[in-house]
Amino acid sequence: MFPKYFLFYICAMNSELLNILEKVAALYMKYGVKSITMDDVARELGISKKTLYQYVENKNELVEKVVDYVINLKDCSFKEIAEKKMNAIEKLIEVNMHIITSMKEYNPATEYDLKKYYPELYAKMHSIRRQRMYESIVANIKKGKEEGLYRKELKEEIIARLQVSRFMNMHEDELLSKNDIQRSEFIHELFIYHIRGIANEKGLNVLEETLKKINFNNYL
Repeated sequence: MFPKYFLFYICAMNSELLNILEKVAALYMKYGVKSITMDDVARELGISKKTLYQYVENKNELVEKVVDYVINLKDCSFKEIAEKKMNAIEKLIEVNMHIITSMKEYNPATEYDLKKYYPELYAKMHSIRRQRMYESIVANIKKGKEEGLYRKELKEEIIARLQVSRFMNMHEDELLSKNDIQRSEFIHELFIYHIRGIANEKGLNVLEETLKKINFNNYL
């Protein structure tokens, strides 16, 4: 089921192209980008290369469309979370659960291939991800302050930059393995660490009550 916001993105898109992008994104995530040829795509999707070339001129354009597809899909998922009627801490826990689910499908080979063979696309994706994450964290901290859940003296811009750096760079940290990054407990602890660092006493109580309501067996 696509997020409702994603419908605005796909309405103007041919349904067959959408199906192609969705399946190719899954192929790239499983096997990386470099090893998947246009022949592989046509064979896996059960379509002719002629049909495939009706939508893209070459592999470079296909990769670009897939990257845009993934960016928009993720953006829409987070917009849906942002619109839910939750307090700031509940929203962070919701984001936590979403990222845990997403990270189970993460393949570092995909990001490596983009960075090495499609540096402009990688830079675009990286920049958009970083900016959206920063804006989301700043907005969450401001909301938490207004709700009396976070410490008033917090400098949200500084905290947001620190948190973004922590997330964006952990894939390149030699102390962390792929298994570490993909472990649900690892992502969960990172979020809880962040919340405990910014919450006041009231916020910590809300955090504890929120955690009691969640069945982590569905995620961890």
